[in-house]
Amino acid sequence: MKETELSRGQFLKQLGMSSAALMSFYCLGTTLTACSSSKDDPSPVSTTPTPTPTTPPTTPPVVVDTGISGSTTGTVNFTLDLTHKDFKKLKTEGEFTYVADIIIANAKGTFVAISKVCTHAGTTIEFRSANGDFKCPNHGSEFTTNGMVQKDPATKGLMVFKAESANSGNSLKISA
Repeated sequence: MKETELSRGQFLKQLGMSSAALMSFYCLGTTLTACSSSKDDPSPVSTTPTPTPTTPPTTPPVVVDTGISGSTTGTVNFTLDLTHKDFKKLKTEGEFTYVADIIIANAKGTFVAISKVCTHAGTTIEFRSANGDFKCPNHGSEFTTNGMVQKDPATKGLMVFKAESANSGNSLKISA
């Protein structure tokens, strides 16, 4: 009797396995080995992706100059650069700005820093340079530069922060 070489596919067909059953072997990752190979004998193909190595970016991180150094939250202790475009207006009497939850104003040459949140309803207050005080635009509460209520409906004063000019008037240090 003459020996006949069978491919893996032919062998499985003779066993009665359908092409669907054959594919399930491949999909489940089962590897069959054959004694010989032929050009019509399918070989299993690995579907496991090869990880691509990642490289860190070559561009340096962008540093944004905010004109603020230090902590504006928690224990407040920060310094404003009064030469920075966002804060140089504070050198002018009557000007004010907001930093985090603090309003900082130049009240007739004296720097004032207090909580910007009205104690009545939580609205952001504004500095009134003509009156030299702070007013809540929502319900009309008014506060002095030392945070005391001068007109209700607010009944509790505002938190006051220490404001010190430094560096020949080019820096303003705000602290709790």
